[in-house]
Amino acid sequence: MKVLLINGSPRKASNTGLALEEMAKVFREQAIDAEIAQVGALAARGCMGCGACGTLGKCVIDDVVNELAEKLRGADGLVLGSPVYYAGPNSTLTAICDRLFYSSSFDKTMKAGAAVVCARRGGTTAAFDRLNKYFTISGMPVVSGYYWNNVHGRLPGEAERDGEGMWNVRCLARNMAFLMKSIALGREKYGLPEREPEVRTNFIG
Repeated sequence: MKVLLINGSPRKASNTGLALEEMAKVFREQAIDAEIAQVGALAARGCMGCGACGTLGKCVIDDVVNELAEKLRGADGLVLGSPVYYAGPNSTLTAICDRLFYSSSFDKTMKAGAAVVCARRGGTTAAFDRLNKYFTISGMPVVSGYYWNNVHGRLPGEAERDGEGMWNVRCLARNMAFLMKSIALGREKYGLPEREPEVRTNFIG
């Protein structure tokens, strides 16, 4: 089994990175492959709304988004990690995720999803909510810990002193490992949930 963890921090030695590394350790203890992709400092632009992905099956901008799409295709779970800026996630991460989720043509149903955010003080729950929306529009079960998935720290390394935050991300990783294994067993025995033909209703038109 495999989990892809995407780090939206522009810094490699970041508090967000510490939280994701803590989760990766748990995944590996559970015999699950964990890959962390560092994207926060990349020059990745947002979606152009060109619609070319509908024909190509991938984003027309051939950058890290298409690389991540192939990794996500083969993964059983996805973790999105970000520092908090103005009560929201890193804008590079959201630009990448907008394109990743919209342009990738494969079905993400029952891939487990979790978000982890890091802040000096406030804005964590708003950023956390923003990231979870990528999962809930994609048929991906959202994994929870035992608190909202946030850690606190400003200077590098300070997140290690947030005992509750780091405890919760370890719990989150264990819950996610259990859920992914359970989904794999369910898929083998029952298959994926039957999906009705899509109904789209425009507000105007």
